[in-house]
Amino acid sequence: MKQIVEIVPARPGWYARWRLTAETTRCYPVTLWALLEESDGTGREVIGVDCAGQWPGAEDDGTDGEFVRYLFQPPEAGPPDDAESTAEPQRMGTRPVPTP
Repeated sequence: MKQIVEIVPARPGWYARWRLTAETTRCYPVTLWALLEESDGTGREVIGVDCAGQWPGAEDDGTDGEFVRYLFQPPEAGPPDDAESTAEPQRMGTRPVPTP
């Protein structure tokens, strides 16, 4: 079982890209990075959690997408072409993100 060792906020410009269909991808801004470690102290990895609450390896994140990669695009260059464009990001599956 993995445990969280450290959490840090992500700097602006980091995105998680997800494949929705064979031809369609969508990027969401990464909001935080988490350092995970196996319970025996081995096998460390860093994962990013995006603004829709999705992360690679989540058992049930409600997505129908496949994680592709993280990418960095300087904020002054604007978001990637496939960035989520709505003010309220939605999960990629059929379940919407709850709004307060």
